[in-house]
Amino acid sequence: MKIEMLIIDPQNDFCDSKGALFVPGATEDMERLANLLNRLRDKISDIHVTLDSHRFVDIAHPIFLVDSNGNHPDPFTIVSLEDGETGKWTTTNPAYRKRFMAYLKELSDNGRYLLCVWPPHCLIGTPGHNVFPCIYEALLAWEKERFAVVDFVTKGSNIWTEHYSGVQADVPDPQDPGTMLNIPLIETLERADIIGLAGEALSHCVANTVRDIANTFGGDSIKKMVLLEDCCSNVTGFENLGLEFVDEMLSRGMKMEKSVDFVK
Repeated sequence: MKIEMLIIDPQNDFCDSKGALFVPGATEDMERLANLLNRLRDKISDIHVTLDSHRFVDIAHPIFLVDSNGNHPDPFTIVSLEDGETGKWTTTNPAYRKRFMAYLKELSDNGRYLLCVWPPHCLIGTPGHNVFPCIYEALLAWEKERFAVVDFVTKGSNIWTEHYSGVQADVPDPQDPGTMLNIPLIETLERADIIGLAGEALSHCVANTVRDIANTFGGDSIKKMVLLEDCCSNVTGFENLGLEFVDEMLSRGMKMEKSVDFVK
């Protein structure tokens, strides 16, 4: 039996209580996930780990935008197309406004999320970008026992688009292959018998990653997907997004289990 694990953004900034964008419950999620990885060390065929990998100057960070008084938005500010058109928010660098407006229009049209301004997080080169310690130790133990290599997939370094999903950006940039749909990863997962899904945050990166994979899968492959319900949590204030995602995917055939019940 081919068991593939897809672990989404198990990073310090999400999982450590002192992290820049701590997700309540994530520390315990990662401890349970580490226990699962250790329990199934000799059974897991492959492990894929996505890593949010941002720059400080980013379209979804406060520094990118200003109001008419030159103030940057607070974290968690939602910016709509109308906000851009009326000048409620514009770009700190005026030369970026045209592309910024095109981005807001794309988001409005594609029905994913409105632009959310996040605290700078998972910045490349900072401790917050690193994998949470108990998960890193479990991954290292799997590599040693299986003489295998964890597949680390970085996302989010393109400053012009949010990249919640582990397999494509919210608005793919034709000039940047890293923002386009990751067909090789999706095809690898589809060849599995079981796909274990975990990570942070359920409301955003987990939801978008799993949806994008499911939308690309053929036939009954969604039924191979198993969300580990006690190994992912929602960003505070966005719990409804997590609930909507779970209801949608269960209706499409995805399964949901606790970590102790996965591949018993």
